[in-house]
Amino acid sequence: MAVLVDITKCIGCDGCSVACKLYNKLNFKAEPRNVKDGRIDLDDNHWTVIQRYKNDKLRFVKKQCLHCLEPACASACFSKAIQKDEKTGAVVYYPDLCVGCRYCLVACPYSIPKYQWNEQFPQVAKCQMCVSRLESGDAPACVSACTTGALTAGKRDELLKRAHQIIDNDDRYVKHIYGEHEVGGAEWLYISDVPFEELGFKQVSEKPVTDYSKSYLSKVPGFAACWALFLAGLSYYNYRVDKNNQANHHHQDDNDQGKEG
Repeated sequence: MAVLVDITKCIGCDGCSVACKLYNKLNFKAEPRNVKDGRIDLDDNHWTVIQRYKNDKLRFVKKQCLHCLEPACASACFSKAIQKDEKTGAVVYYPDLCVGCRYCLVACPYSIPKYQWNEQFPQVAKCQMCVSRLESGDAPACVSACTTGALTAGKRDELLKRAHQIIDNDDRYVKHIYGEHEVGGAEWLYISDVPFEELGFKQVSEKPVTDYSKSYLSKVPGFAACWALFLAGLSYYNYRVDKNNQANHHHQDDNDQGKEG
């Protein structure tokens, strides 16, 4: 499932953000960790945010994971903690598989995944596109909460067709659909009457990040395995050193007791 965002229809009510927090049981009382240019950005308790931009026009932009067709975060994750669900299109994080390497944070061209730095057992946090709702045939919680028609869920090819019809037949719109081709395309698509670069959208290549990273990432599992063996060897070495030191210490004590006798 994909989502089409019509920025011209968003009124900044934050209903989508509230729905996201309710459905994903996020902390409502958590203070925003990331504030840039006076705008709240994504963090481990804000999986979707509404950002306000005012130039010639006042516009509100919903931001969340774009759920790439070829997600760089998933290709960077050698433990398979992030996977593209082919049935629903959602890019899903599985905390039980996560080893905390944070490669996904570096790999994402949109800087979406966030890390729970203040938690005792930290995890990666990002929009899951309400994958369990998608599996049941429902739209993501944020889409269901939108009352202005700014968010529309459906099949990606049908939404693209609809988006092209809108921007081709209305001179107000920028003649570009953000997410159609960016880094190989995404499940979240945007249309706007204000240039995307003026609304905080990153200008990225159309080439998937995975095309650049495959040769390097293919070596990561081997490196990780070697590193694990090294740590295991180091642990065993330290264990043997401690045992020898204890044995020498006991032997010295026995000698000292023998001399006293």
